[in-house]
Order: sequence, then C-alpha cells, then structure tokens
Amino acid sequence: MKKKELKALVSLLEDSSVRPEIEQKIRELGTEIIPYLEEEWEATFDPGLQSYLEDIIHRLQLELLKERLLAWQQTESDNLLKGMWLVATYQYPDLALEKLQQDLEQLYYEVWLEHKPEGHYFDQIKFINSVMFSKLKFRGNTRNFHAPANSMINMVLETRKGNPISLSVVYMLIAQKLGMPVYGVNLPNMFILTYKTADEQFYINPFNRGLIFSREDIDSYITQINLAPRPIFYEPCSHTDIVIRSLRNLAIAFEKLDDHAKAEEVRELLALLE
Repeated sequence: MKKKELKALVSLLEDSSVRPEIEQKIRELGTEIIPYLEEEWEATFDPGLQSYLEDIIHRLQLELLKERLLAWQQTESDNLLKGMWLVATYQYPDLALEKLQQDLEQLYYEVWLEHKPEGHYFDQIKFINSVMFSKLKFRGNTRNFHAPANSMINMVLETRKGNPISLSVVYMLIAQKLGMPVYGVNLPNMFILTYKTADEQFYINPFNRGLIFSREDIDSYITQINLAPRPIFYEPCSHTDIVIRSLRNLAIAFEKLDDHAKAEEVRELLALLE
C-alpha cells in the first residue's frame, strides 16, 4: 500500500464502530504500518484512542520480535550480542543493535589498553576483573536483584549493574574479543563462566567481581543444593541457552512486579526457543 493509503487506513481507527475490521487489516499489513500508528497516536487528543493504538503497536512489535528470535535461533545464534539485543527489544523496541555494538566496543577498548596477552591466564582474568569491577564499576544488582532492567543488556551497559547472566554476557563478549576461551555455564540458580582450553579449565563468577574457582567448588555447591552432578553444570552452554535463561529471568521479574501480562508474553517468546 502507498503512504497515503496507509495513513488513511489508520485514520479510520478514530471511528470505534469499524475498529475491529480495520485492526484486522492493519495486523495483516504487519510492522510496516507502525510509524503511521505512532503518527496517529501523536496527533490525537483522545486518551482512549491513544491506549488502543498503544496496544496495537505493542502486539505488532511482539510479533516482529517472535519472528526475529526464531530467525536468530535458526541462523544467527553464534551472535550472542544480537540475541541479548532481541531480549532487550521486548521492553525497548526502538533500541538499535548498532548502539550496543558501539558501547561494547568502548568497553573492550578500556580492557584492551591494560590487557597483556602474553601473561598467564590467571593474570589475564585479573586484568579484566580490575578494569570491569574496579575501574568501570560493574557490579551485581544485589539491592534490586529481580528488576527487569537486570536482564536488559542496554540497561546493564548504561547502569553498570546486572544479574549473573547479564554481567557474564558482557564479561564473556569482551574476553572472547580479546581472544580468550571464556564461555557461559548453566549452573542451577547461578550463572557463571568457564575458561576452558584442551589443557586447562577453571571458573569465573562475574556477579562476585570475577571470583576464580575450581571444579571442586562446583562439586561442593551441587552437593549443598542436593543435586546430582551433571555435565551441563561444568561445561560451556550454547548462546541459545543463555538467551532462554535471560528470558526466564525476565518472566520471573515481571511476575514479582505482578505484571502478569508481560510475564505471559515473555513465556510466549520462551516457548519459541524451547
């Protein structure tokens, strides 16, 4: 449809008697009509129509996010930053991936300035810890652990506060860009990282300022929570696993805020990936 036709179609929503038919046509057109819905929202002084338009826009954006998530899982799951960007676009649909890439590049540069690739691997990790947690002040959001913002990588990069998964993602993306074999590990009730080569493996907890620990420490933790050891508690997980766990955290966050509608929508996103 041409621009004039799209604008004319959206303007018909002012007549509440024909809204169901017009909305059906709008939903068939998909996300290309969102800018015209936003223009209509800005032009009207009717709060009822504004609320109605907000609902249509949100549902169209949610459908677009579902399509993007599936496409990412099928063809781009090697790009973790893009997966985390998609999680964030649930709450911030206008967020640009390029903005996240620029922010992460700046963080990488800060670490790279002090990185010594010829150093011992423990020393390399300590350099990252020093820059991220002492210089740049990244930290776990222990005061508001279940806040939805903790699962939004844009907010984590902005506030320097996050949950175990989001902090681990930032840490891992920087470490891998430095050429270090650092990967995510899906522990129960905790998300950590592992430094793994053919000859060496140890673990890192970015939520605890990059604390380094051993396989025996994981054994002890698993025993404390009365679970039997499983390979997934020790070995690298996939990027899809990380995005799934981020979405689970986000659903829990909305539940704790009694925003059950958003929690249910996030579960719809989860169902696509699981």
